[in-house]
Amino acid sequence: MNVWDRPEPPTRPAPLDRERIVAAAIALADQGGLEAVSLRKVAARLDAGPMRLYGYISTKEELFDLMVDEVYAEILPEEQPGDWREVLCTLAHRTRQATLRHEWLADLLGGRPTLGPNALAVTEVTLAALDGLADLDTVMRAVETVSAYFTGAIRREIANLRAERATGLSKRDWQRASGPHVTRMLATGRFPALAKAVHDGTEVDAEVSFATGLDWVLDAVAAKLARPPT
Repeated sequence: MNVWDRPEPPTRPAPLDRERIVAAAIALADQGGLEAVSLRKVAARLDAGPMRLYGYISTKEELFDLMVDEVYAEILPEEQPGDWREVLCTLAHRTRQATLRHEWLADLLGGRPTLGPNALAVTEVTLAALDGLADLDTVMRAVETVSAYFTGAIRREIANLRAERATGLSKRDWQRASGPHVTRMLATGRFPALAKAVHDGTEVDAEVSFATGLDWVLDAVAAKLARPPT
């Protein structure tokens, strides 16, 4: 029996439930990442014995599943957006915003689907928005494509934020520090396309980059949905 179907034990002698456990685990992860989360540390935060938690959660992996599903509640729109494109766009941006609040989520995105009620609700909203617009295989590939884009983009953004903290260098500072090496390499003439990108390219911030890439992916999905079946 998985964690979603297993009943909680009685709360005596001190109040304890999965909601409190998950809230404590998320607080630890927000402060120190997933490596800061253990059943022992969560129990200490709740002033409970570690063995008590095993009545509610069997493994750390189950705890992670519960944490992810809790954050999916933040991703789920309060009101149903408009057409399919607005739905997918809204969910992608809300996923990014939730991950910026809870950076550890980036480490858990993209694997096996979470089966909690909030995650299933997000999936339902996604599929319902595309229902009837194409055959089911096309709909599933569209959902996978959009998900693959925003998962990769979010992970890249979080990786850059972590690199800034680890090195103490902002993106601009890192570019300045790397400038002499890059200049020497480009001067060899071996990388003309890269040189053009470095010298003539326009730099945009992470939010603009995310939104632009998402629009391009959604344009491709729209073209596929508009194509008559063969």
